[in-house]
Amino acid sequence: MATFLYRLGRRAFRRRGLVALLWVAILVGAGVAASTAPAPPEDSFSMPGTESQEAFDLLDKQFPAASAEGATARVVIRSPEGGKMADAAGKAKIEDLVAALRSSPQVASVADPFEADAVSADGTTAYTSVTYKVNAMELTDQARSALKTATDKARDGGFTVETGGDAVMAEQELGGAAELVGIGVAAVVLLLTFGSLVAAGMPLLSALIGVGIGISVIGALGSTLELSATTSTLATMIGLAVAIDYALFIVSRYRAEIAEERSPEEAAGRAVGTAGSAVVFAGLTVVVALAGLAIVNIPILTKMGLAAAGTVSIAVLIALTLTPALLGFAGKRALSRKDREAPTAARTGAKSRLGTRWARFVLRRPVTVLLIAGLGLGVVAVPAADMELGLPDEGSSAPDTTQRKAYDLLSESFGAGFNGPLLITVDARGVNDPKAAADTVGKKITGLGKAAAVTPANFNEAGDTAILTVVPSTGPSDGATESLVHDIRSLSSDIKADTGASMLVTGATALTIDFSQTLDDALVPYLALVVGLAFLLLMLVFRSVLVPLKAALGFLLSVAAALGAVVAVFQWGWLADAFGVDQPGPIMSMMPIFMIGVVFGLAMDYEVFLVTRMREAHVHGSSAAEAVVTGFTHGGRVVAAAAIIMISVFSGFITEDDAIIKMMGFGLAVAVLFDAFVVRMAIVPAVLALLGTKAWWLPRWLDRFLPNVDVEGEKLRVELTDTTRGTREPETAGV
Repeated sequence: MATFLYRLGRRAFRRRGLVALLWVAILVGAGVAASTAPAPPEDSFSMPGTESQEAFDLLDKQFPAASAEGATARVVIRSPEGGKMADAAGKAKIEDLVAALRSSPQVASVADPFEADAVSADGTTAYTSVTYKVNAMELTDQARSALKTATDKARDGGFTVETGGDAVMAEQELGGAAELVGIGVAAVVLLLTFGSLVAAGMPLLSALIGVGIGISVIGALGSTLELSATTSTLATMIGLAVAIDYALFIVSRYRAEIAEERSPEEAAGRAVGTAGSAVVFAGLTVVVALAGLAIVNIPILTKMGLAAAGTVSIAVLIALTLTPALLGFAGKRALSRKDREAPTAARTGAKSRLGTRWARFVLRRPVTVLLIAGLGLGVVAVPAADMELGLPDEGSSAPDTTQRKAYDLLSESFGAGFNGPLLITVDARGVNDPKAAADTVGKKITGLGKAAAVTPANFNEAGDTAILTVVPSTGPSDGATESLVHDIRSLSSDIKADTGASMLVTGATALTIDFSQTLDDALVPYLALVVGLAFLLLMLVFRSVLVPLKAALGFLLSVAAALGAVVAVFQWGWLADAFGVDQPGPIMSMMPIFMIGVVFGLAMDYEVFLVTRMREAHVHGSSAAEAVVTGFTHGGRVVAAAAIIMISVFSGFITEDDAIIKMMGFGLAVAVLFDAFVVRMAIVPAVLALLGTKAWWLPRWLDRFLPNVDVEGEKLRVELTDTTRGTREPETAGV
């Protein structure tokens, strides 16, 4: 592989104009396709194989006019202080509001609060439910505008009117400021690392082009493949971070080769042949981890993973081709002015003194470093044992949003359970007395004594399928509500035996419970798939059994600590104000499995980049201890810079209003912090120091079986001669 990539790097260097033009053309083409494509849809959840999804499918079939998956809006109205909704002014306001909503585009039905018994016990608050004929992603601007106009008009006369539901478009701007924060910090770090504007600019330019292509492709395919705005943002978050890092490592290796007085073209070829090999395998681990999310069988998670994996793949291709092309334009200006003017010996002797000193310190005290780092991460991981999973609802929205205000008004006036009603479907097809079957269901649920209210059955036109609404006594994320869902579902077999009818429980709250359970069930198979494939990849890279094992165990420690930090901030509320967490609550259900996928891939980046240099030194004759020092001398500073860049990119997303993006940004930032600076910089050298030469042990039979991918470039060194040392490339010298 190293030989192939070496030739690719030299070819891209020589034909830099053509390579740069091709990538710019791809960027422009993808941008044009994205600009002419329909807008991406909003997030939607589908849960194949779950009871909630089965119930939704039944409602779609048996209640076609009701559009079971149609968008909904819940308009909450409160009378002025001292007034009642039953007063003349209140009744007139309700009549006008209901009439305006019924005449709005795409509306299927609007419930009158007085007819639906939707007035609070104290008479001050009422709500009306609006059901649309289409789902939220198919609502037109006219329909949304009509909803807003109707509610704005209802506020006249001192009435408080707020709206919730998926028909209400969240006011958020995903991306933009977050990316600028990350790019700004990355620019500063790159400038400090390289001491050259040219060298600092190349990773940024490569990353922007790569991410621009990836996001444009997602935008172009968004409406066709139902890739939401959140999918694009997560792809940007991950793609931007890894793209900068991959280009950073190749530029860094190029500068090291130039310091050895190789010609610019030769330096570019060797940089791509060695550091580029590490980029390929690091990218493969990220792609495997992200694409592996498909095993969970949750469409939205699969799309997020595949979109991000596609962006990472583009980042790898950009690093291997566009980066050496940009180096062709830069030549020796990729070095700082000081390095260009300094003698070779001075440039070589100044490398990464801090990394060298740290490696030697760890080699002298490996047990102490290992205990402190391991115990420290273990303490941070403790809160993860108390993690509660759920999906963000309107109760976790920012306090100044209309969704959160509507949520609070309902909780105050009707009880917390009104924000998470359960839909009970009764499939009585083939039953002699469907009404009696539905009544039996209602009585049994009421008999549990855990529901605040159970509405009478509402039948479809055929009279063979009914819907009952159960209002829990507790809020959607409360453990008692989950217990109620399980208790109702446990009645299913008795109801089937007594009446012949089938009962299914669905609704947003039940969907959340099923979502969490699906993720829990998929966690072990996912870990086995991702860790297993990555373990094999790392065995190919390092020709070792213990090094990949150590890498995987270190990752588990860092991700556990990251989840502990997430729980402490987003669930317990520690430092909530500092991170802009408006409402501490359950951790998003897909957070653990998504973090495992993303962080595993990113953690292996640092493992590959840092330990590959150690492996390279060991293959070329260095002792185990000398190899560790060499790895930190050449790679420690660059890995630290790469980690800081990645942390800054992820941290920028903490400023987003969207709860999912905020939590993802924080979780990934702290995970990279722990993994790069505690696991890879402390635990890895400590373990390697304790293992000595045993770290590179590989059974002979396995050594013969595994293909030699030559990541460290040993075959390349044998093939190449040093005739290029000290020569000038006529085409590029002085460029």
